[in-house]
Amino acid sequence: MDVCEAVTSRRAVRGFTDRHVPREVLQRVLSTATWAPSASNIQPWHAYLLTGEPLTELKKRAGERLASGDAWDEPEYQQYPPALKSPYHERRSAFGEERYGSLGIARGDLEARQRAASANWQCFGAPAALFCYIDRDMGPAQWADVGMYLQTVMLLLRAEGLHSCTQMAWAKFHKSVAETLSPPEELILFCGMSIGFEDVTVTHPRTGRAPLDETVTFVDCV
Repeated sequence: MDVCEAVTSRRAVRGFTDRHVPREVLQRVLSTATWAPSASNIQPWHAYLLTGEPLTELKKRAGERLASGDAWDEPEYQQYPPALKSPYHERRSAFGEERYGSLGIARGDLEARQRAASANWQCFGAPAALFCYIDRDMGPAQWADVGMYLQTVMLLLRAEGLHSCTQMAWAKFHKSVAETLSPPEELILFCGMSIGFEDVTVTHPRTGRAPLDETVTFVDCV
């Protein structure tokens, strides 16, 4: 698979089979991903890879919290600006309409939306999950580095025939994740990432992208 195919075939998959992902494949992906770029090569990411019983236990903890109506953990970072301005607000709204519309969930049916969202904390059935942390002292440039690392991981997974879904949703249960992983106190959980083989019986529309002229300005002499 070439780079272009990996980029265009990568998407947030929200339905996985329970097919085992070989450890050597995950090790190969994460070993290669260490070559992701970072400013001054500080490599600010801290990743934990869960499979088997530890992941099953984490899913159980999260499921029990959801079933009991336990409140989300106090946020440790702001996922979106309080007032998301145009055109970002419209893009986010369009995604929500498309995502839940494909499931037959009406816009005002908050209970059904919450049930659909709860699949996040079961990793959409995936047998492997990566949890990515960053040091609390790091700034915006280092968070950008972490994003490049995660993108590198996702593209390498595609090269192995695997799919993924990054999930900031796990930051809402960061205490449960910490109970499983015992990360150092100075680290903050950015996101989880479900990893596995796609369940092709689960269909979701591919989210489109803005036209090039909305996001790129060419400055040249043509």
